[in-house]
Amino acid sequence: MLHIILYAIVPIFVIMALGYFSGKKGAFTGENARVLNKVVLNYALPAALFVAIIKSNREMLAVDAKLTIISFVVLIACFFLVYFVFKYLYKDSTAESAVSALISGSPTIGFLGFAVLEPIFGTSASVALVIAIVSIEVNAIGIPIGLSLLNAGNAAVNAGGKKPNPWLPVIHALEQPVAWAPILAVILVLCGVKWPDYLDPSFTLIAGANASVAVFAAGITLSSVKVTLNGQVFMGTFLKLIIMPLALLVVGMLCHMNPLNLKMLVVCGALPPAFSGIIIASRYNCYVATGTSSLAVSTLLFMAACPAWIWITEKAFEMFHYVS
Repeated sequence: MLHIILYAIVPIFVIMALGYFSGKKGAFTGENARVLNKVVLNYALPAALFVAIIKSNREMLAVDAKLTIISFVVLIACFFLVYFVFKYLYKDSTAESAVSALISGSPTIGFLGFAVLEPIFGTSASVALVIAIVSIEVNAIGIPIGLSLLNAGNAAVNAGGKKPNPWLPVIHALEQPVAWAPILAVILVLCGVKWPDYLDPSFTLIAGANASVAVFAAGITLSSVKVTLNGQVFMGTFLKLIIMPLALLVVGMLCHMNPLNLKMLVVCGALPPAFSGIIIASRYNCYVATGTSSLAVSTLLFMAACPAWIWITEKAFEMFHYVS
């Protein structure tokens, strides 16, 4: 557990604290954070997702149908659970609820998947497979859905009561590199396209800035907004750190998933809220203060949630004599 904390969790807080204090000292502003977020959202994150997915193959995508189906169903269900809770319980707008779902209804797999899972489970192909599958589902499906809802909400407001074109939000969402890049990678993999090694440096150089710049920008954003501790923040944290990994664990055990894959999937579900949601919130200037507060609280509590869910999963396996 000490290894997990030192190698997977502490670096997140160090970089975020660096961004926070840089913002407080005036070295960077909230506008600078939005510029950095634009770099991540339009270039670094799409490159990281594209490279991670394109290096897989059709056999890897199909090797564990249970992993793919269970993770897809549970993650999408949790996404819409957050959306409907915030829309109907807290009476948020469609755009605000969409951003809430992008944050608290999605794990930050693209930013921290490898940084957290590899120190815990090693650098095996199974680790990369779990991260790739969850990345595809979160970024190739979840982000386009969230952007579509966000654009639909904004379109409805701008239309002044007129019914907006229902296809425009989908088109606008798919125009974003963070949406079409992973989809393109999946298509190329399914078509059997082999990714040449000599192209790696051209993509991995910018992809390497993905997690560090995003976490640094989140720290700057945190320094430029007033941290809000309210029911929405704690509800988002509860749905993200408790309900999502619990749902993955229960459904995975009921469907007799491979124990190692299930343990990794639970850790994926317990990851902090998606930084991409904060980036999108900052870019659209929607739900920034509450969303960033949710990220801060959830990331802080993740230090306890990550080892706790590993322990809970192992105890559940022992209690129910679980085998796949």
